[in-house]
Amino acid sequence: MEEVQYLDWNNSIQILNKAFEAGLFVLIIGPKGTGKTSLVRDFAQSKNMNLQSINFSLRTRESHLVGSKTLTDGTVTFDEGVLIKSMREGNTLYLDEINAAEADVLLRLDEALDDRRQIVLKESTGELIKAKENWFVIGTINPLTHSGTKELPPQILSRFPVRIRLEYPPEDIELEIVKKHVSGKHESEIIQAIKLANTLRQAAAVEELFYSPSLRETIAFAKLLDKGMSSKDAAKFVFGNVYTQWGNIEYQKVSDIITSMFGN
Repeated sequence: MEEVQYLDWNNSIQILNKAFEAGLFVLIIGPKGTGKTSLVRDFAQSKNMNLQSINFSLRTRESHLVGSKTLTDGTVTFDEGVLIKSMREGNTLYLDEINAAEADVLLRLDEALDDRRQIVLKESTGELIKAKENWFVIGTINPLTHSGTKELPPQILSRFPVRIRLEYPPEDIELEIVKKHVSGKHESEIIQAIKLANTLRQAAAVEELFYSPSLRETIAFAKLLDKGMSSKDAAKFVFGNVYTQWGNIEYQKVSDIITSMFGN
């Protein structure tokens, strides 16, 4: 997806600015595809700060954060990880999907996030790394209904005292966001696709369906319309076919909704 300026529909940039000025780390809570990464990127740009990021998963190790030793031409060197680099440089550190990380990784991270903002580089020289004054950390978490996510321990939650709740935007705002990415020639069909997406999101929220479509899907739908695809086919390929993963009954449920909204 091309870079488009984040549409700050709920004043999240202002909250981030206040937290930055107060020296308070921020946690953004919301489902995938609600613009969390775009929000963080645009905030960092507005501050002229470099953005360093890490996307957490079960495979993320302490070495990704802190660094690891490497052997080059017979010489052992230490390649510092993203956490150490951001602390040294005083950049914005973006910890994406932090509640997908393993407990040992969170424990190492916790050392750096407490009020002292420092960490001992025990993997290398034992140097005490102290973060530069402007060092700022933003974490994001997905709801526990998302696969691979876990409840964040209270001590990690407490490191992020400012919390922004980022849900899917109202339909008129979502339309504005989608139109930033496409020609805008198919407004009525895009409005219908947003209604479809919200129907599926609401069904997923009460666990009637296994998947909740994101803003990325409504943008993809609009892009296919721009390339000449019919709205029914675009809805099928973007919104419908993914549910095949959970079997024919799940797929048929969504297929029937698409037919009722976009015709045969």
